[in-house]
Amino acid sequence: MFKGFTRFLQRPGERIKSLFGPQDAPAVTPGPRIIPRQEHPVSRQHFSDAALKVLYRLHNAGFQAFLVGGCIRDSLLGHMPKDFDVATDATPEQLKELFRNSRIIGRRFRIVHVRFGREVIEVTTFRGTPGDDHAAHISQQSDDGLLLRDNVWGNIEEDALRRDFTVNALYYNIADFSIHDFADGVHDIEARTLRLIGDPATRYREDPVRMLRAVRFAAKLDFHLDPATEAPIHDAAPLLLQIPPARLFDEVLKLFMAGQGVATFHLLRDYGLFAMLFPEADEAMEALPWAERLVELALESTDRRIAEDRPVTPAFLFAALLWAPVQQRQAILEADGMPPIPALQAASHQVISRQLQHVAIPKRFSLPMRDIWDLQQRLPLRRGKRVFQTREHPRFRAAYDFLLLRESAGEISPGLGDWWSAFQQADEHEQRRLLGKVGADPAGSGQPRKRRRRRRRKPQGPASET
Repeated sequence: MFKGFTRFLQRPGERIKSLFGPQDAPAVTPGPRIIPRQEHPVSRQHFSDAALKVLYRLHNAGFQAFLVGGCIRDSLLGHMPKDFDVATDATPEQLKELFRNSRIIGRRFRIVHVRFGREVIEVTTFRGTPGDDHAAHISQQSDDGLLLRDNVWGNIEEDALRRDFTVNALYYNIADFSIHDFADGVHDIEARTLRLIGDPATRYREDPVRMLRAVRFAAKLDFHLDPATEAPIHDAAPLLLQIPPARLFDEVLKLFMAGQGVATFHLLRDYGLFAMLFPEADEAMEALPWAERLVELALESTDRRIAEDRPVTPAFLFAALLWAPVQQRQAILEADGMPPIPALQAASHQVISRQLQHVAIPKRFSLPMRDIWDLQQRLPLRRGKRVFQTREHPRFRAAYDFLLLRESAGEISPGLGDWWSAFQQADEHEQRRLLGKVGADPAGSGQPRKRRRRRRRKPQGPASET
């Protein structure tokens, strides 16, 4: 790490001892620890042109302008930042006037998105401390402590102590290129510690999604949770049931589509959070020995593809997450006398209906997911034209990959996946041989098909006369 930055960390007596009491923020907040440009490694070369345009336009218009949060944290860790968030004293209305390429979004938290082509810079106004004198359209909190609306503007000191983790309360000042550390976040970065600002139980009640963010950052950064930050999570996990399913869908994508899916999955399970997101899948993992392994393999594949910069789709991951409960329900329906194909379709509908109460899955993902499931019953049927129709299906490749995962997880015996692997690579002559090897057994079990005995028609007697 940068030499001057390391010296700063080693200065004795410069850690902030305590930011909050057990419940409330102090009346007078401590001043920031200001790290001058020569003592930290963060450079404007790490920032996108769009982020710099926003910062300089705000600065030149007389507003305060800071890069804040993950981009500064990641820069200090030696990673190249990808997302850039700006904090300022300009209000959303002032930002809208300053940037014609912007729009105000959100009611719960009003923020401004400034768009430059495909890149979006998120700009937030410094937030203050909600009070009893604020109207409901500005600040509102439920009886359980959940923040329903938070649009109270304040100064940078108040804004820093409203942020979630100390490592995210770091501000880069475009005016002099210094870093303002309000919560001892620099020290926690060195110690690889994730620590909530304030009383953790209170902060989780304000926004239960902070528990998911704690897990995501711990997995992404390879940090450990501070004991006080970790302690309330098990008991507070059911608070996630208060969060709208649409918001949790966005959080699930961040959890599982960032390249650390396997580690994130295990942390979610350990803290009891996975059961709040995917309750029926969690139940199935206790009953089916292969269910957890199937999800792990799907996440391993997703992590590998992300590391290789290859495309990934949430449809495949959701298919793996919910396949075990679908199989459980299908087995029950078949035991009641329903044929396999209608049983699978009915089970799929039931599982998705229950899942939508927890995590919303848009149809652009749920429909391909159901195709992957439906094809699991078509892949064993390898007779005549049906084989080529299956191979030409738009979801065939995903369904084939899913079949391989099922075999690797131990849900079904291996063999069918090898056959389809060979069939895809074979020429026309080899394909005919493979089809002949299967024979007339539609399920591919290797058992010869029984010949149907042709029923003889009874001779008809003379037509009756009227």
